Formats: sequence, structure tokens, C-alpha cells
Amino acid sequence: MQWKFSYLILSIALILASIAAYYSVFGLSKLFSSQATAVIIMASALEVAKLTTASYLHRYWKHIALLAKTYLISALIILMGITSLGIYGFLVSAYQETAYNVQEVEQKIALHDNKKTRFESQLKTISIETQSLNKNITELTTGLSNNKIQRKDQNGNIITTTSSSTRKALEKQLDNSIKRRDTLAVKQYALTDSISELDLKILDLQTNSDAAAEIGPLKYVAKISGQDTDNVVNWFILLFIVVFDPLAVILLISAQHSFKFNNTKNIYGETKNYFNERNKVINKIIEEKEIKIEDISDQIIVKEEEVQEEEEVQEEEVKEKIIEEQKSVTHKQPNVIS
Repeated sequence: MQWKFSYLILSIALILASIAAYYSVFGLSKLFSSQATAVIIMASALEVAKLTTASYLHRYWKHIALLAKTYLISALIILMGITSLGIYGFLVSAYQETAYNVQEVEQKIALHDNKKTRFESQLKTISIETQSLNKNITELTTGLSNNKIQRKDQNGNIITTTSSSTRKALEKQLDNSIKRRDTLAVKQYALTDSISELDLKILDLQTNSDAAAEIGPLKYVAKISGQDTDNVVNWFILLFIVVFDPLAVILLISAQHSFKFNNTKNIYGETKNYFNERNKVINKIIEEKEIKIEDISDQIIVKEEEVQEEEEVQEEEVKEKIIEEQKSVTHKQPNVIS
């Protein structure tokens, strides 16, 4: 399981390093576009040298001379800075392309807004003039209906008549006002349609613009933070490059450290796990043997006690036999004194 985790760290480190190298190489090639191929070759070699230098420093740190160590560390830091610069150039270039598209969309929207403003101004003027014409038409209509002249005849009767000249003048003014109102109505409808069409175009540009959608979150962050969008993008890119390439180098060193920690083989091909397992087996055998030895010792002690008891019994029997024989010999000897 430990080996799998070590390989996982190494894989992630190499993936990050490869992606960082890709962004850096093509970012530097855009900075020096006149010699893009040569820059790509040079930057690729430097990326490989950077990873090799980091691995070499980690592996032989104790054996490297101070001067060489100082130079290698300085070179490693400079190479990481170059990689970060290339990543910065790549991301800035990508953002600029999107920003140009957004500016183009915004310019189109501004142009439509200007047209819309002019149309709305004209529509407002027409609306005011139409209201004035409607008022004049109403007054002229009222004047026609009130165009009466009263006089008395010879008999004293009141005769009501109309002035033909006044009526003709009022009718002419009324016809002109109605024609003008109709003309303004046509223009008003045309301007209204034009404003609606411009609103649809602006809405289409705002909603269907891929570029605006790409930097929409950044513009939202810029709005709530009170910063310019370019500043927000710049800080965002800086955060990227701070953790990108340095993290790849650190993970590469960590992977080597992990392999070194898990590399338990010695010059004889034996491993630490081998020694641990061997010691466990030996300890188990020793414990079993100690148990067996204790059992044997107990058996020997019991056997010795049994043998000792048997010997004591035999000695008692021998003593009794000797005593009996001595008694029998004593009885069998002749009485010399008598």
C-alpha cells in the first residue's frame, strides 16, 4: 500500500510538471514568437534539467560541495521563475484573446445603445409633437363646430349663419394637422420597431457571447470587490503560478523521499520487512522452544524425583535384606563358649 501511494505521488508530480512545462514552453514561445521553435527546444531542455537538478539535490545533498550546491539551488530557483514567467505569459495571452472578443462585443453593444438613444430621442420628439397636434385637432374641430355668426333681419329675427372663409381656413388647418399626425404615427411605429430590434440585438450579444460567459465570473468578482477586471485576472494568474510549478517540484522530491523511505533493500537484497518478519519468526520459535524446554525440564525433574524415590526404596530394601542376612548368620554360628 505504501508503494502504491509513492507511485501516486510520483504520477501527480510528473503530470503537474508536464502541464507546467507545456504552458511555460508555449508561453515563452509567444513572448519570442520570431524564434518560436528554438525557444520551445530550449525551454523543454531547461524543464527537464530543472526536474533533474531537483532530484539530484535531494538524492546527493550530503555529498555535493558547497559551491556546487549553491549554484544548483540558484539555478533551480531561476528555472522555476522562468517556468512561472512562461505560464504567466501563456495565461495572459489566453485572457487577452478573450478580452479582445469581449471588447468587440461591448463596442457592438455600445453602438446599438447609441442608435437606440437617438431613436428614443426622436421618438420622444415625435410623441410631444403628436400630443400637440392632437390638441390642435381638437381645438380646430371645436372651432368648426362653433363657427357661427348671428345677426338680425329686418323683422328683428336672429339669423345664425357660418363664415365660409373661416370654415375653409379651419378645415385646411385641420386636414394639415391630421396628415402631419398620420405621418408622425408612421415614423413613430418605425422608430418603435427599430428600438425593439436593437433591444433584441443587444440581448443576443449579452446572452450568446462565449467570451462574455468565460470571464463572467471574473467580472462578478471585480464588481463585488470594487477592482478592475484586469487586476482581478492578474492576481488570479499570480495565484496559479505560485502553486503550479513549485508544487510539481516539491511533489517530485516528496515522491523520491517516499520511495527512499519505502526502499528497504540492502546490498544483499534483504528488506526491512524481511528482517522484521524474520525476527518475528525467530521470536516465535524461541518462545515455542522455551515452552518445550520448560516442559522437558519439568518432565526431567519429575523423572528424577521418581528415580530418586525408586532408588531410596531399593536402598531400603537392600538395607533390610542385609540386616536379615546378618541376623540369619548370627543365628547359624556355633556357640564356641559353651
